[in-house]
Amino acid sequence: MDHILVVDDDPNIRQLLQDYLRSMGYGVTAVESGAQMKQAISRLQIDLVVLDLMLEGEDGLDITRDLRRTHAVPIIILSARGGLLDRILGLEMGADDYLPKPFDPRELVAKIKVVLRRTRSVPGERLTDSSAFVSFAGWKLDTRMKQMLSPDGVVVSLGGSDYRALRTLLDHPNRPLSREFLLDRVFGKERTPLDRSIDVCISRLRQHLKNSPRNAGLIRTMRNEGYMLVADVTHEA
Repeated sequence: MDHILVVDDDPNIRQLLQDYLRSMGYGVTAVESGAQMKQAISRLQIDLVVLDLMLEGEDGLDITRDLRRTHAVPIIILSARGGLLDRILGLEMGADDYLPKPFDPRELVAKIKVVLRRTRSVPGERLTDSSAFVSFAGWKLDTRMKQMLSPDGVVVSLGGSDYRALRTLLDHPNRPLSREFLLDRVFGKERTPLDRSIDVCISRLRQHLKNSPRNAGLIRTMRNEGYMLVADVTHEA
């Protein structure tokens, strides 16, 4: 049974989601603050977080960013601010999906199913199960923990979409990959031409990798084509 953590300071929404998600077969823990969220994650096996951006006295974007720094747990953001900028900011902070309020609980369940399915499989060509680690440009990707180890020994946790984007690039090193191809492999469904989700993923990956001078230009933008990972890639058991 998948365990969903709901973080919302509105007791009515917490109760509504708790009752509905349980009726759909999920285990549910509901809390009202970022501090309670951290406590729940530290003591429970949480499979996905549903996080309200507008918690009283707290910035949900900061909570998302801080959570992503230490955990790879999928995050779906809820917010009454449904503008494009807020959705982009949420994705930039590491969220896997975004749902504006008010919403139909059935739509949230649909998103939960999609995000969990995405985070548990890498679409398209896969590395063999024996490849627990993938090395490139001094970095090492732990495919089981979904973490990168930098050349300096710093551990970087990746969100679900960022991990899938990196895996796709590593599956096709030194080959230009179109945005459409990456969108399909990372998000698994058709996106509009103006969708910037994959660009947000690439931007976050570049931020993670930029600390090492040798990694300048590691992920290159290919004009009128998409992106390309420029590196030798080796697989390790």
